[in-house]
Amino acid sequence: MKRLALLTAASALVLPAALSAQSSSQSSGDPVFSPAAVRAHVEFLADDLLAGRDTGSEGHEIAARYVASQFDGLGLKPAGDADANGVSWFQRIGFQKTEFGKTPATLTVSGAGGAKSFTHAGDVLVGLNAAEPHLDVTAPLVFVGYGLENKRLGLDDYAGLDVKGKIVVTLRGYPKGLPSEEGAHLSATKGKVAETHGAIGMLSFGTLQSMKARPWARMVQTADEPDFTWVSPEGVPFDAAPGLRASAALNDPAAQALFAGAPTTIAAIRKTADKAGGKPKGFALKTSVTIRAESVSQRVTSPNVVAILPGSDPKLKDEYVVLSAHLDHIGVSPVKPGEPADKDRINNGALDNGAGIATMLEVARAMAQSPDKPRRSIIFLASTGEEKGLLGADYYARHPSVPIRQIVGNVDLDMPLLLYPFTDVIAFGADHSTLGPIVAKAVAPMGVKLSPDPMPQETIFVRSDHYMFVKQGVPAVFLATGYANGGEKAWGDFLGGAYHHPGDDMNQKIDWEAGARFAQANYRITRAMADGDTPPLWFAQDFFGDLFASDAPKAPK
Repeated sequence: MKRLALLTAASALVLPAALSAQSSSQSSGDPVFSPAAVRAHVEFLADDLLAGRDTGSEGHEIAARYVASQFDGLGLKPAGDADANGVSWFQRIGFQKTEFGKTPATLTVSGAGGAKSFTHAGDVLVGLNAAEPHLDVTAPLVFVGYGLENKRLGLDDYAGLDVKGKIVVTLRGYPKGLPSEEGAHLSATKGKVAETHGAIGMLSFGTLQSMKARPWARMVQTADEPDFTWVSPEGVPFDAAPGLRASAALNDPAAQALFAGAPTTIAAIRKTADKAGGKPKGFALKTSVTIRAESVSQRVTSPNVVAILPGSDPKLKDEYVVLSAHLDHIGVSPVKPGEPADKDRINNGALDNGAGIATMLEVARAMAQSPDKPRRSIIFLASTGEEKGLLGADYYARHPSVPIRQIVGNVDLDMPLLLYPFTDVIAFGADHSTLGPIVAKAVAPMGVKLSPDPMPQETIFVRSDHYMFVKQGVPAVFLATGYANGGEKAWGDFLGGAYHHPGDDMNQKIDWEAGARFAQANYRITRAMADGDTPPLWFAQDFFGDLFASDAPKAPK
């Protein structure tokens, strides 16, 4: 993709707010949302000059300054770090970046039949441990089913099992028939549960369902990506389960080696797991493993960009609604053997997530320029490190600009697929709080419907930044364009093609009218959250509301 001339790129800093061509889909009474303004933002953010906006890169720093300049030009208040010069637009985060050393990582299975070794990126994917740069762990194994615990959902996979000082072996995913969002959350906490029971490591292998959703070949594609975690202001790297020294994902040859001499075969376990509600029982295995890996770590920094539009209501202005979108992408792909030297390897991230940032900026513009300001205050958050594990949003939710109890709701914008004239939207997480009805009511006058999650197998609910706010007790949803009116095919083609590849650039046939319409929808949603007499509330007896905000007021469902 051709780079913009520097003069053109610089002029884009001030262009979008000045554009006034009205979208043909504009509803009467709403602010003007211009297709050209959305395009101008994405055009800058997806330019080759920014080299894919990788976390900690110069390209991301340029993008962060672009967003800050837009916030500044709109007259918003900076809400980042405070220093001797005042409050900055930037919340700068330290990250620990860990990569594999020169010696390939290995996993060796030992048992009565001898030893079998597997090398990383073959039939095993060995996890990195920055705390042990020369990892060498040997321990016996215990199969623990899915490795889940939750009384409410009847899950108790560790019952009767002794895993102290051992490495647990789990099935990937969660029982068939379990609600996808609850299941996805529980899957994300398996390591912590294992640590609580005294395990020192965790291995996983696939079920029939999980292997179909995420084949091994797809998992291997990211085998050598660095591991990131945020570092606290005190200099401590975050680790959700520091007691787990070793981890690995296993393909069938390695998994079969673990179960040598076991009373139950992997085939039988998978057959049980493939039934609705199937919960294979755990047992001690007759094998042990040795995991060895070398790693090197370094510290890098990358900023969130944060701004506030103060609310107009004296009683409600100390309550905050967050509109967020991640600014980072995945940078430049490494050269593969046999590739031509001039092959395009820049992952520009036009839709993921230049389009989300463009939407947020246009909503910020409309809010700031409206003569009728929102009643509650609005926080606009352009996060970093989303592609590394939702890290920027996690850091912000734990270190917010205002006390977390004053943040009443979050809408996250991640990869709106602006490739077709959408007629519905998906709000992942809408079933858990009044944000679902708020979204549905806000977009209805546009002729847009709210649709249920069409791809629960992808566990989207725990894979975008809003989940970090949910974990801090804040009602939140992730908004995306829906499957209607050609959306299903567009999503399928994109996820199987341009997604996380250099093809996600400005050469796509992006529907900029859809971009203006998506900005309009999010303006209406954010205004509804900010202007309602009652803030967004968790529904009574909701899993996430009870888990993370047990003392908060609830709404009947």
